[in-house]
Amino acid sequence: MTYSKSISLKEHYAIIKHLIRWTFLVLPIAMAIGSIVALFLWSLDTVIHFRFNHNWLLFLLPLAGVLIHFLYQFAGKSSEKGNNLIIEQIHEEGGGVPKRMAPIIFITTIITHLFGGSAGREGTAVQIGGSIAGMFGGWFRLKGLDMRMILTAGVAAGFGAVFGTPVTGAIFAMEVLTIGRIQYDALLPALIAAVVGDLTVSAWHVSHTQYHIATLLPHTSFLMSDIFHFDILLLGKVIISSAAFGLASFLFAGMVNEIKSVCLKIFKYKWMIPVLGGLVIIGLTLLIGKPDYLSLGIDAEHQGAVTIPSAFNAGGSDTWSWLWKTIYTTVTLGTGFKGGEVTPLFYIGATLGNTLAGLFNAPVSLFAALGFIAVFAGATNTPLACTFMGVELFGGEHILLFAVACFTAYFFSGHSGIYSSQRIAVPKVFDEFYSDETSLSESMKRRGYMYQKLRKYRLQFKNRNNEGA
Repeated sequence: MTYSKSISLKEHYAIIKHLIRWTFLVLPIAMAIGSIVALFLWSLDTVIHFRFNHNWLLFLLPLAGVLIHFLYQFAGKSSEKGNNLIIEQIHEEGGGVPKRMAPIIFITTIITHLFGGSAGREGTAVQIGGSIAGMFGGWFRLKGLDMRMILTAGVAAGFGAVFGTPVTGAIFAMEVLTIGRIQYDALLPALIAAVVGDLTVSAWHVSHTQYHIATLLPHTSFLMSDIFHFDILLLGKVIISSAAFGLASFLFAGMVNEIKSVCLKIFKYKWMIPVLGGLVIIGLTLLIGKPDYLSLGIDAEHQGAVTIPSAFNAGGSDTWSWLWKTIYTTVTLGTGFKGGEVTPLFYIGATLGNTLAGLFNAPVSLFAALGFIAVFAGATNTPLACTFMGVELFGGEHILLFAVACFTAYFFSGHSGIYSSQRIAVPKVFDEFYSDETSLSESMKRRGYMYQKLRKYRLQFKNRNNEGA
């Protein structure tokens, strides 16, 4: 009994020591990240509204692309790999995350949005978080597992701060690294970092866009709806729509990679790629006759514009708004402009949800919210984080539908994704395979055909990573 108590006391002492150590390590890092993200959000809002009042800036987008290209050529170096570099460093510590990543992605994202490029902000916030965390980790002389954990915390702080979703930020940072597996070793620093990062942004009085799901009317009893306390017919509509959300994720990720690959083959001089991208965006905007699909897609300069908030209302989106935004954003990011993918994915999901709600005679704001989180879940392969995002942004009343939407989209998006450095731990279609890339059990190897299929999936995934790098 005495021996058992001694072991228990030592264990709890180790736990308390671990909590105190990581709290003091993460606090200054998360506060620094939150402060830079607050400045970034304020700057982004300022330049977007400046562009609203100076529409001619769009015609300088090709020149802006050339400027971004040469900034990375002369100052960015390895920073151009962005989020994928951070994920790689968390998987296997190598050259580290360069300190220059934070300022250069900050500047180039602002340039992209100032001149009308269709991009997001999550990628910037995550890279700011990873860069600052890596810098502090060097100062603290962290190595190995400790450095990987601090980088994960930096990702969590950046993500949680930029969207005001700390729980999502913590889970996202652990879930995004490997498809089918969550890195729980970083749970404590990730959660502390995400919460502190979000609180820091709030302390700087920078606010986030608020979304709302309208109260649903009492459902009409259908089959066994009253027994299960939810609408079976509505659930069926959600499942079908979520499959479409997953396919939209697949389309987005595929288009970004394909545009990058084709442009690299066509152009001898890489600075010509952003010139082409800028000209395509200008041409599309003149063709459509409205600027709705430029920049983030949250604010608007004219009445009746399609935005993310407008998609939560009936008639707030055109039938093909989601496809136009997909084209705009994949061209922007695929040709070298900077920012992120997530806010455009929110736009694509919300507008597609609006369209499907009209098709299925379903609640518009609910389906916009489901599309908002589900397309993101499919594109990043993070269904659990996106389910929590639904709760943090829209409340917990519809958590069952959030989970159904995110996990359905996750499966229908296949093994594609916007982060080429993600690894596969558990393939989506062969759930009995649980080993990572470096250690397959002997029993699994004896499965013959299934093992060969698994190797084929991993080889395809690795080839896609190499092409997208």
